[in-house]
Amino acid sequence: MALLTPQSLCHLSALEWDLLIRQGRRANLLARLAHKLTQDGLIDAISLAPRHHLTSALKMAQRQETALRWEVECIGQALMDAEVKVVLLKGAAYVMAELAAAHGRTFSDVDIIVPKNRLGRCESELMIHGWQCSHYDEYDQRYYRRWMHEIPPMRHVRRGTTIDVHHTILPETARVKVNTTALLEGVVALPGHTNLYVLQPTDMLLHSATHLFHEGDFEEGLRDLFDLDSLFRQFGDMHGFWGNLVPRAVALGLTRPLYYALRYTTLMLDTPVPRHVLELARIGKPPPLVAQLMDACYLRALRPVHASTSSLGTWPARFALYVRSHWIRMPFFLLAYHLGRKAFIRPESHDEEKSIADVDLKA
Repeated sequence: MALLTPQSLCHLSALEWDLLIRQGRRANLLARLAHKLTQDGLIDAISLAPRHHLTSALKMAQRQETALRWEVECIGQALMDAEVKVVLLKGAAYVMAELAAAHGRTFSDVDIIVPKNRLGRCESELMIHGWQCSHYDEYDQRYYRRWMHEIPPMRHVRRGTTIDVHHTILPETARVKVNTTALLEGVVALPGHTNLYVLQPTDMLLHSATHLFHEGDFEEGLRDLFDLDSLFRQFGDMHGFWGNLVPRAVALGLTRPLYYALRYTTLMLDTPVPRHVLELARIGKPPPLVAQLMDACYLRALRPVHASTSSLGTWPARFALYVRSHWIRMPFFLLAYHLGRKAFIRPESHDEEKSIADVDLKA
């Protein structure tokens, strides 16, 4: 892959660059590639035409990072009186904690997590400061508030940015039960910020793994896999990380997503992981037949969503994982009702609901 061996890109032909740039855009990894080439001092060796695409993508990512930092500060100020720790998740956490996973990353929204018993207060404070709910359909409201791990997304009336407020990291109806209390007890304060926190390193990685391997949309699957690779490489240099990783996964109930994260980062990205950790993580390995099926699916699904990377088995693999994501998210009868309703009943549209692509934090 280009990100693993950037020095090989200096000899690509124009046609090869054309294909790589298309794949990079679809995978949302073009800006990360540009950052890697710049960091390694290789960007000036790239031909002028592809270099323009790379530097443009990197500038867009940097602009979004600036906008995200401002948005996080606004959220922190809005929730100052909510008597709650504002814990950032995913991309916002990577940026504010200044992790390598944030380099060249683009963002669609800001995700935070707060205790469930503080959701009402947080939502009220956000509404006072200009955020409003983006889902008006009565069923959608009930679906989010009764069964999901977050309230409906909230959109700022002036800036157009979106915030997702979580109270746990998986739906309450999911087959995997997360120890959210333990998760929130281990948060780490962000130096230099008032009332802003991130998950501790092991938990941040476990959340990233859980997000990727419980989702059914793989438009950015490879980007998320590179996030995991970056977190493994950076946190792996911290004292005690590898020794605490598997026990923490056991404590939080997340051994299965950790197993998948370790398997596919090492298999596809050659992520350096101590052998004893791989052995310990086998506690989360599924039965042999399921493991083989997951390999067949994920090794196809975790590629750029582009015609050049597709094979006869790619669509069935992604469809199977899409069905799996719903199957492990909620009980069968609830799932059947939900999918049937979404297929045959469309809520009224609202003109004020715009795509996140219309605002600074473009996906």
